[in-house]
Amino acid sequence: MSSFIQEITEGKIDFEGQHLVDLIAKSVLSGSAVVGFLVGFALQDLRVTFGIMALATLTLTMVLLPPWPMFNRHPVKWLPSVDTKAKAE
Repeated sequence: MSSFIQEITEGKIDFEGQHLVDLIAKSVLSGSAVVGFLVGFALQDLRVTFGIMALATLTLTMVLLPPWPMFNRHPVKWLPSVDTKAKAE
């Protein structure tokens, strides 16, 4: 349990995970905007439209903001560091 909490608080997310989060956020926000507009238009109530958008935004914040391990499935493999002082001598 301790390693899971540490992994969540470190905030590591790879480039593929960032792309996935961006795709999910754009899709859900666009869909909720269309649904909110249609429901708000049908009910003639602007509060419904804003309520649907606010609910979608809060849900996305809770789901996508934490750096879940599923967003770090393709970590970047960095090259080992090179000691430049040893090469200069």
